[in-house]
Amino acid sequence: MPYAQYPMSNTQEFSRSHRRIIINGDDFGFSSGVNQAIIKAHEQGVLTSTSLMVTGEAAQEAIALARTHPNLGVGLHLVLVCGRAVMPPDQIPHLVDSKSNFLDSPLQAGLRYQFHRATREELRHEIRAQLAKFRESGLSLSHVDGHLHLHMHPVVLGILVELAQEFDIRVIRLPSEELAMTLKLDRRGLLNKLVWSGVFGRLRRYGEGLLTSQGIGFAQRVYGLLQTGNITEEYLLGLIPQIQADLVEIYSHPALVNAGEPLNGSLGAGEIELAALLSEQVRQVLADNDFELTNYVKASRF
Repeated sequence: MPYAQYPMSNTQEFSRSHRRIIINGDDFGFSSGVNQAIIKAHEQGVLTSTSLMVTGEAAQEAIALARTHPNLGVGLHLVLVCGRAVMPPDQIPHLVDSKSNFLDSPLQAGLRYQFHRATREELRHEIRAQLAKFRESGLSLSHVDGHLHLHMHPVVLGILVELAQEFDIRVIRLPSEELAMTLKLDRRGLLNKLVWSGVFGRLRRYGEGLLTSQGIGFAQRVYGLLQTGNITEEYLLGLIPQIQADLVEIYSHPALVNAGEPLNGSLGAGEIELAALLSEQVRQVLADNDFELTNYVKASRF
C-alpha cells in the first residue's frame, strides 16, 4: 500500500501491532542548547525525529549531529516568520528587512502572503531556497513542517505541493488533535485553544484534500499545537492511552539553556519538555498502548 494513501485509509485494516508514533523535536539548529536537548532525547529517550531550521544559528552543528545519528529522521522546519531567510534581502525585499529577518507576527505575515502578489512571488523563491539548502546538507528529507505553522497557510502549502516532486517531499505535517481531549487534560489557555482549534481545524481539512490529491502523506493525528510549551510528562501520560489512531506524531520543543543563547520558548519550558521525552513512564505507556516508535522515513516502508 503506498504510504501517501495510508493516513486516509481505513485504520481497521491494521492490527494494534501496526500502531506507529513519531516523536518529533522542532527547532533543530536554533541553538546549541536545542541541538543538545534533541540529541539527548533521541539517545536516551523516545524522540525519533526532528525538524531542521536551515538558517538557525546552530544549523551546521545540527547537521553534523544528524549525520552521526542515522536513526534520527530529519525534516525541514520551514521558517517564514520569526527568523531569518536564506536569500539576501535585496532579492526578497517584500519578505524581509535589511538584515534578512522575517516579520515577527504570524498574522501580519499571513495576510501579506495572502494578498500581496509581489510577496507571494518572493515567497516561492525563498521556500525553494530553504528546500535547496536542506538538500545541500546531504540529509534525507523525512518531512516538512513549519515554524509557528506558517506552512499550513494555503499559499505556502500550495507552493510546497508544487515543489514536492522536485525535492522529494513525501510527508507534510497537518496538526490534528481533539479539542475536548486536550481540555480534559489541561484547560489552561482556554481561549487560545478554542481559536487555534477552529482555525487549524479548517486548515487541516483544506490540507487533507490537497495532499491526498497529490499523493503526499500526512499522519492521522498530530499533537502539540494546543499544548505548545506544555508537553509535560503528565500530559503525555494522560494523552497517549486516549489516542485512537494508528499513525501519530507528537511534537515538542525540548531545549537546554546555555548562557548567552536565545530561548525558543518561555524560560524552563524546553527543559520540562525534554524531561517528558526522557521519562521511562512515557516510554512504558507507549509500549502498553502498542505504539512502535518510528520516524517518517521508516513509517513509509510498509
